[in-house]
Amino acid sequence: MSDEQHPDDMYPGDLLGFWKDLTPAQRAKLREVRRWLDENVRPVIADHWERAETLEFIREPLTALRLLDDPELFDADGQLSRLYRGFLTLELCRVDLAVSIVYGGQVGMFRTLVRAGGSPEQLAAWDDDIVSFRMTGCFALNEPDHGSDVGGGMETTARRTADGWIINGRKRWIGNATISDNIVVVAREEDGDRVLAFVVPSASTGLTRTVIERKAVARMVHNADIEFVDVFVPEERRLPRIESFADINRALRPLRSDIAWSSAGMQLGAYEAALAYAQERVQFGRPIAGFQMIQEKLVRIVANIAQTLALASRCAAQPMTEDAPASLVKIVAADRLRETVALARETVGGNGVLLDYDVVRFFADAEAMFTFEGTREVNTLIVGRAITGRSAFTR
Repeated sequence: MSDEQHPDDMYPGDLLGFWKDLTPAQRAKLREVRRWLDENVRPVIADHWERAETLEFIREPLTALRLLDDPELFDADGQLSRLYRGFLTLELCRVDLAVSIVYGGQVGMFRTLVRAGGSPEQLAAWDDDIVSFRMTGCFALNEPDHGSDVGGGMETTARRTADGWIINGRKRWIGNATISDNIVVVAREEDGDRVLAFVVPSASTGLTRTVIERKAVARMVHNADIEFVDVFVPEERRLPRIESFADINRALRPLRSDIAWSSAGMQLGAYEAALAYAQERVQFGRPIAGFQMIQEKLVRIVANIAQTLALASRCAAQPMTEDAPASLVKIVAADRLRETVALARETVGGNGVLLDYDVVRFFADAEAMFTFEGTREVNTLIVGRAITGRSAFTR
């Protein structure tokens, strides 16, 4: 039965009704994207996951739905609410993490960096094309030997020339790199102290991209190794408002709450799959949904969803302006996700390891989310430093 027939049951796993703060137009748009995903992605997602095939085909149809530029969605100031943006991320992750990354990596990460670091001229030339996917891009920060410590050990360099820059170095784990025409590359100034960002065309001479294979998580996202050998970038493709890691942190801070929305969406997806299975699976003469042990697992899952949505909604109402709150949100959201997908897998029993029953995708991808936005250990040190006033990063 459709959401329109049961308008008060848009997200059955959201027992506290956080979604009810959305406007009617926002709810209608989310139902629209859900219908498209259910009709066009769900039927093929297991095969794509097993073959590790990219979901690039979703970009054009989702763009046509005008998820970010429909005037009906704007507030009185002509802006999209953070709550709607969060629930859009949730809706995409409810199907699969890869759906959110393939679409959101462009209109979220890439666009946010360009808007935060670009000049007015660059924004005027690029922003509409980014929203419409006529200009595609991704973000390259991590390196083969530097993840959490990339801020203090970046090896990719940019050397100034008369008419531009020469970039040398390597990046790793770059999502969407092989399906993007541009890459925002962060590099250390070779003859200075600045950390700079460049919008580098993927077809540049000396730039090579290689898909990382045999990956067991986020399989439908093509993460890549990228190598830069004397890659020339003109000055007009440098983002002038990024000159330090503090600037990069400022640019990315608005996205930090996405981890909570992604976690909530994946938990909802795992919960719905587990609940459907429990209602249909008969053991000892009746559906397992009627057993106390199964109900206890399902209740723990909806409690985790409620906690995660409370965090996400708080971040939408009060954006984070410091690192410690963002790290705390990451810790809690990732922990709740890990517990939820394990409970969902347990609910489905032996069948829980089969792609046909959905939960194993969320179970695997929870490990990717556990590492995104910094490891649990590093985020713990950030929160620990904030509450004690003492840094334990080095001794």
